[in-house]
Amino acid sequence: MVKKIKIYNNFKISKIHKNSILLIGNFDGLHLGHQKLFKLAKKYKKEKNLKIGVITFDPIPKMFFNKSLANYRISNLNQKINYFNNFDIDFLIVKKFNLQFSKIKAHTFIKEIICKKLKANYIFVSNNFRFGYKREGSVDLLKNLQKKYNYKIINPNPLKKKNKIISSTLIRNLLSNGKIFQANKLLDRSWSIEGVVKKGRSVGKKIGFPTCNIDLKDYVIAKPGVYAVRIFINKAYKILNGVANLGYRPTFNQKKIILEVNIFNFNRNLYNKKLIVQFIKFIRGERKFKGIDQLRKQIKLDIKIAKKIN
Repeated sequence: MVKKIKIYNNFKISKIHKNSILLIGNFDGLHLGHQKLFKLAKKYKKEKNLKIGVITFDPIPKMFFNKSLANYRISNLNQKINYFNNFDIDFLIVKKFNLQFSKIKAHTFIKEIICKKLKANYIFVSNNFRFGYKREGSVDLLKNLQKKYNYKIINPNPLKKKNKIISSTLIRNLLSNGKIFQANKLLDRSWSIEGVVKKGRSVGKKIGFPTCNIDLKDYVIAKPGVYAVRIFINKAYKILNGVANLGYRPTFNQKKIILEVNIFNFNRNLYNKKLIVQFIKFIRGERKFKGIDQLRKQIKLDIKIAKKIN
């Protein structure tokens, strides 16, 4: 049975969680680079007999400061929490990132929060970690103050693949270019979108291919087009296979991007049910068709290809 992580929304943590190993960051996607950090922390946990805690931020600071950055996340907060379960985490602090918090000076954050409130023993961060007012805090600052505030910084070299540092930015770029296979390799799992099925215009049903419509919310937008996918329904069913269209449906002049999922051999009503849609392979880009018949013919071909992949 998976151990339940204690979740805090502030820095007032229980005494049993003080003097712990602390990992700080956005950890968007929890990719292989992040996983290297977590695996090392797990090793320290065993050797030092300490608990592991994580500080992460919601919303992601970059999204808070750039309101036009509507679609950015690789994984939502719920998914992130589920991924943390794989790394023997004892507690998680999900700090609401707002204007007040953003004005805390880097030195103050170390002294008042890391030292006084959390009494961190070891702090694990990646090389590009920045914090504090106007991002003035850095790994170097943390290192320079570790003796003064009695903590130890652990800052391993970044993980590289083909001479490229594995990062959330790299994965977002791969997704936006339809390179799902490569992105999934760096995530060490299939990239997925989690969302509730909403009632659409029933276009799919009218042309013979009913779909579940899912709003993208603030997920990063992968390359518009057709994908082979796997689907989980409220975690209550077995894995289902399907094909999905991510895009604007140019044939029908749709203005808003949406994820439409056609589940093979499935006819239950899924309105208001939560789906997890795993992206397996990019099949083709989105394009405008001359009419319904041409679109229907292409969808049949897409389904045939997707079934071979799944």
